[in-house]
Amino acid sequence: MRPASLTDDFLQGLVARVPSTSGGTWKLTEVYTGEVLVELPQSTPEDIAAAFGRARAVQAEWSQWPLRKRLKVFKKFHSLVIDAQEQLADVIQAESGKNRRMAVEETCDIPMVTAHYLRRAPKLLADKSRPGPVPVISGSTEIRQPKGVVGIIAPWNFPFATAISDAIPALIAGNGVVVKPDNKTALSGLYGVELLEQAGLPAGLVQVVCGEGADVGPTLIDNANYVMFTGSTATGRVVGERAGRNLIGCCLELGGKNPMIVLPDADLDDVVKASLFAAFGNTGQICMHIERMYIHDSLYDDFRARFVEATESLVIGATYDYTPELGSLVSVDHLERVRSHVDDAVAKGATVLTGGHPLPDIGPAFFAPTILEGVTADMLTGSCETFGPVVALHRYSDIEDAIRLANDTDYGLNASVWGTDLDAAMAVARRIESGNVNINDILATAYASKGTPSGGVKQSGVGGRHGDQGLLKYTDCQNIGVLKKQVMGPQPGQDYAAYARQTRISLKIMRRLPFGG
Repeated sequence: MRPASLTDDFLQGLVARVPSTSGGTWKLTEVYTGEVLVELPQSTPEDIAAAFGRARAVQAEWSQWPLRKRLKVFKKFHSLVIDAQEQLADVIQAESGKNRRMAVEETCDIPMVTAHYLRRAPKLLADKSRPGPVPVISGSTEIRQPKGVVGIIAPWNFPFATAISDAIPALIAGNGVVVKPDNKTALSGLYGVELLEQAGLPAGLVQVVCGEGADVGPTLIDNANYVMFTGSTATGRVVGERAGRNLIGCCLELGGKNPMIVLPDADLDDVVKASLFAAFGNTGQICMHIERMYIHDSLYDDFRARFVEATESLVIGATYDYTPELGSLVSVDHLERVRSHVDDAVAKGATVLTGGHPLPDIGPAFFAPTILEGVTADMLTGSCETFGPVVALHRYSDIEDAIRLANDTDYGLNASVWGTDLDAAMAVARRIESGNVNINDILATAYASKGTPSGGVKQSGVGGRHGDQGLLKYTDCQNIGVLKKQVMGPQPGQDYAAYARQTRISLKIMRRLPFGG
């Protein structure tokens, strides 16, 4: 049963924000029971174009607010999100099916991102004076201008964190935002927009449009000045191609087939405990979660026995308290995808050490945490992202083999290396072809380091969130040059040959000047 905080009036108030002139709706359900929570309006292409128009009108004024005035909104927003954490967790749980522990952790991302850019934005967005081509009498100023209205396409696995955390730096930079959440998980993003407006964000600056991707995506990209997309690699290619045709920038965080390497000197107690989150955190529905574990031969048998035992002890449940360690998959359709990967592996010779089947007695989309052995590249779960509570164990004896196998994938989003010799672990980490690598952790240390950009390489994405580029990507750099005296070109009475000689001498001198352009 849904939490008491999710009243019909509350839910109707959220979905009333979605523009829809077609009259069409989508049944948004509670994952645990299949109960319809609310009829979610669906936006037409005309609705989406109009939403961009409204956001653009408000953005024209918002961009002229002094930065300190904009930041005051986000200082208040930071507090509002923390105060609303329990109700936010109710919303996130109901629409995504994740356990409450993970729902609460998701809400923490927004205050962390907000706090980081509250500190960094004044420096990043300040005008910067640069030297000009001629010392003293020329100079240039680097000015950061907002791009306009940013389109954000958010996924269902972390619907609040991705929709709102990606919007925060865009808004701080002076942009408007149009968010397209997944239909299954639209409520948490809508609640985030409500909290932003409670904090003082001008009404209409952030719009939320809803619909199926093929219906909504093209119009959103065609009207945006920049696109932030989180989702599958296949869809990311489509988004990137359309953005390229429109000559707008985009940032794409895509899929992963993330490896973990356990070195022979690793602390096995720490590894076993962390592996539960690595494989089964958010029921395996984390872009950065681990799907391949490479364990040194000297530790393999002990690790396998202890990891299987710990997995079988996990508390799985469909409740809104903090007891369950594992929640549901997001939908029955996604459960069937996960099951098909496991069935394919078994049919091709893999062994199920534990799990491998749905848990219908708990809820319609629950799947047992699954550990496989003997997975090979010809299996679906050997090469494709399964995105569920399924992990494959592999034994290695030579670290060169482990590194080669870890890199033997089209993806490169996240990786994990475990060992007590940090220098040796760092040497391995540097050789992993991945945008993020965690040493003695799974993903949080890298991802929660908001001062460092986070993104994928190879087929796992283009660009990144966090760090300075996480805000600057939402700006255009304007270069204003000033010449105080007309000295560019031959002076009166000077022939061009003499001017050319003077230029060569000046270029040699300027190379040695500390402020040369």
